[in-house]
Amino acid sequence: MPSPSPIEPSERIGNIDIPRGIALFIVLLINAATEFRVSIFDQLLPGPRATGPADQVSQAIILALHTKGFILFSFLFGVGLAIQFDRLAGNDRRFALMLRRIAILLAIGLTHLFLIWNGDILTEYAIVGFAVLPLLYGPRWLLAAASALSFGLYLATPLLPPIIPFPNAAWITHHVEEARRAYGAGSFTDILTFRIHEVPYIVPLHVYVLPRTFGLFLLGAVVWRTRFFSRPISSKSSLLAAACFALAVGAWMTIAAEKGEAFGWPLDWPRRHIAQSLSQLVLAFGYGVTIVLLAENTLGRKFVGWAGPLGRMALTNYLVQSIVLSCIFYSFGFALFGRLSVAEAIAIAAGIYTAQAAFSAWWLGRFRFGPMEWLWRSLTYGELQRRSRAAAPAADLR
Repeated sequence: MPSPSPIEPSERIGNIDIPRGIALFIVLLINAATEFRVSIFDQLLPGPRATGPADQVSQAIILALHTKGFILFSFLFGVGLAIQFDRLAGNDRRFALMLRRIAILLAIGLTHLFLIWNGDILTEYAIVGFAVLPLLYGPRWLLAAASALSFGLYLATPLLPPIIPFPNAAWITHHVEEARRAYGAGSFTDILTFRIHEVPYIVPLHVYVLPRTFGLFLLGAVVWRTRFFSRPISSKSSLLAAACFALAVGAWMTIAAEKGEAFGWPLDWPRRHIAQSLSQLVLAFGYGVTIVLLAENTLGRKFVGWAGPLGRMALTNYLVQSIVLSCIFYSFGFALFGRLSVAEAIAIAAGIYTAQAAFSAWWLGRFRFGPMEWLWRSLTYGELQRRSRAAAPAADLR
């Protein structure tokens, strides 16, 4: 019976850690520019037209990366869930351990959601994880079919009546002003109260993307069970062609959705929204395959290998990002909420990420897990895990 314990660092798969580490940067950049710099609802209002070169470049970066990091992260979370599930095959405690693992993530997510930042994604991941877990007992075709149905539901959402209506434009405009006062000038208690008050209005945003997250988790499990990540890639030229095609088509669809027309035909709201959602999935696929191909190449790995330690400490780094960005933008810190441009927020995100890259490499040179990863594993398995790398196998970062 397999031992119910976490894998050794030497068993980590670099081609999963590296994309996760790069996805973490995209998530940080988007969070800093669109959800810490201003209200999370500000992006639902018409924005000012970019004038200077810095604004134009910044908006192009946001357009190219928005949601792609979350898509990659969700897919890789599904991969990780399947790895953990399959590794415990034959162990009679498998289901209980997986439930405990997800429940602990839910507790961490709820703490993050209410006490640190209400843009938390961990709570959503835990909820979807509970729903996905029973399906992992099924065959690969069942996971693939359920994933396809989930993506179909997600893309069709604009054509369906909303489960929870979005707030109207008048409410959003008023709320954005309230957020500026609370986050930009309020006390810590004011911010905490406003954050908790804001949560019910953020729920529709999560409900909208739940089918996408569910589909991505299942897709990650399917890809893992094809052994794509556990053996050398044999068809790199085909994958490269697929990545180039996805990047080209995804970029064209993104521009078409942004302009609201394709081949000279205007796109009404539902079609525009569907094109936008589909373009995000296609571009994320192109980004992900490109990163994996770079990680598989000796020269390419020199350019992306540094992201491996960041990916191995993704939970710790994600939570630290929220704390640091709160201190930078909220009034109990530097009070920069609503005062910076997108370009300045991107520069701040790049600085934070660079520091995290250096710290993650330093930390994992001495310890087996990141601090939160160690806590998560210790609580999951019911015993304190060995932290020191002394007498442990060397990490395989290739």
